[in-house]
Amino acid sequence: MNRQSDPARTAPVLSTPAAVPEAGLESPLDAATDMRRRETVAMVRQALDDRRALLAYQPVVQARMANRVAYYEGFIRILDDSGRVLPARDFMDAVETTETGRRIDCMALELSLIALAREPGLRLAVNMSARSIGYPAWLTTLERGLRADATIAERLILEITEGSAMVMPDLVTVFMADMQARGICFALDDFGAGYTAFRYLKDFYFDIVKIDGQFIRGIANDPDNQVLTQALVSIARQFDMFTVAESVETAEDARFLVDIGVDCLQGYFYGVPSTEAPWLQSKLSRPA
Repeated sequence: MNRQSDPARTAPVLSTPAAVPEAGLESPLDAATDMRRRETVAMVRQALDDRRALLAYQPVVQARMANRVAYYEGFIRILDDSGRVLPARDFMDAVETTETGRRIDCMALELSLIALAREPGLRLAVNMSARSIGYPAWLTTLERGLRADATIAERLILEITEGSAMVMPDLVTVFMADMQARGICFALDDFGAGYTAFRYLKDFYFDIVKIDGQFIRGIANDPDNQVLTQALVSIARQFDMFTVAESVETAEDARFLVDIGVDCLQGYFYGVPSTEAPWLQSKLSRPA
């Protein structure tokens, strides 16, 4: 006698679709990522409260005399409670528009002003967001440093990223004019990366433009980037702005940049950012 098939045994097995988060709910991975970001930002705030920060210095050299440093750029380093550097990529985007971002700018500026006061021959660039122009604590820090040493203004370079400058161009131009009258130089960082409205260049009057590294890395063998970089150099010359190429990593790239008339070069080929003050090391290495 034939046995009747058991539907439960013979029915095809259908795969169960993976659970899809309801609208407005995060996936477990997104939730974990967000929690880690929040924890990192909290660590940054605590580090600032504890003043656990220092500067790393990278040389910017003269293109045609690469053994001569034109100035140094100071990069802020935030440390956790064990003294390890917290990677900026883990928190900078999250804090850029917040008060924590402004506090980072304050700390970077304060450390830069201290270095300038200690070393009379030093010229130093420090990064800032245009948003810090309206932050009272940042302005107070700047004014205090300028009053403490009359020579600091002419040795200080404030770097503003292209994207940040475009957020509030009117505020930036007024601030720059006031500070340039006191001797401070301004650099437009990441030039070419943020799609600057070129009509603003004639109003900004930046002293220096730093050509973004995406155009510089491997430029010796990249015809497209060669054309783009030459165009950026031409624009800078038109507005009487000094040019710096970022992310120079090889001798071949350096030679090409020198040949097209870039004024200064910066990158690992000339030195990595170091928390040891390079100008002190060079003094120690000189013969008696």
